[in-house]
Amino acid sequence: MINEYKDAITLARFTMHSNSASLKGAGLLNPIAPLNTFVYNKGKDQYVTIDEVQYTMPEGAILPLVSLQNFTFENPEALLAWQFNREFYCIVDHDAEVGCVGFLFYGIEHPMFIQLPAAAREDILHLERQFMDEWPAKDGFQGEMLRTLLKQLIIKTTRLAKQQSEGYQHFSEDKMDLIRKFALQVESNYKSEHTVKFYADSLHKSPKTLSNIFALLRQPAPSKIIQQRIILEAKRYLHYTDKSAKEIAYELGFESPAHFSRFFKLHGGSTISAFKAARSLKDGTAG
Repeated sequence: MINEYKDAITLARFTMHSNSASLKGAGLLNPIAPLNTFVYNKGKDQYVTIDEVQYTMPEGAILPLVSLQNFTFENPEALLAWQFNREFYCIVDHDAEVGCVGFLFYGIEHPMFIQLPAAAREDILHLERQFMDEWPAKDGFQGEMLRTLLKQLIIKTTRLAKQQSEGYQHFSEDKMDLIRKFALQVESNYKSEHTVKFYADSLHKSPKTLSNIFALLRQPAPSKIIQQRIILEAKRYLHYTDKSAKEIAYELGFESPAHFSRFFKLHGGSTISAFKAARSLKDGTAG
């Protein structure tokens, strides 16, 4: 079953999938309609493939997914999912309300499978019933009611995720918020800014201080996080678009294709040509 809310004036869009075989994320294959997604697995463990990498999604877990991720599930009929665009609810603009940006969404740890204890599973199923009760209402209040329920979902999930996060268990929320802010800055600027200094300046820290804080908080080095984000996007372009290596190089802020090629080989695990060949072989299109 699929229920959908659309606002022709604001272009807001919100969709709820319940036992729907059509649930999937097109990512760069359909960048015109970007949707953030929450998926709750009501069934047994199953495989999910995100940007061509396969993971196991545990039973009774919630998985947040961002708009540019390409994803498919082994058994989507066993899932409950909510999808929304920026016009319906901007998680960046409302971060003071829900505190999820740079953690659940656009965070360093991904994918994040958040296990729900029995009481939390009941809460999610109760929310599902509340959403279902709201769908028949076709009045001027429906959009705001759906947003209110979505905020509850995000806050409940964020609380659970923080309770299960090693970082939030060992360090204060203020310190962990520095990581969230850094992750959001990287997400917003990685195509044009590749140096730690830029992000350190935006957080009013020196590069050395920022690196020391990340080490203290048991996080990857800031430089590594920036490199991984650029490589992730490069691989998305190689998988899902027809852009040439030269086009991708300039899209991701490199001065030359040669610089991009060296960067990809150093941080991506292979040369660009070897990556393309492996992809073609997997798709059965080689030769």
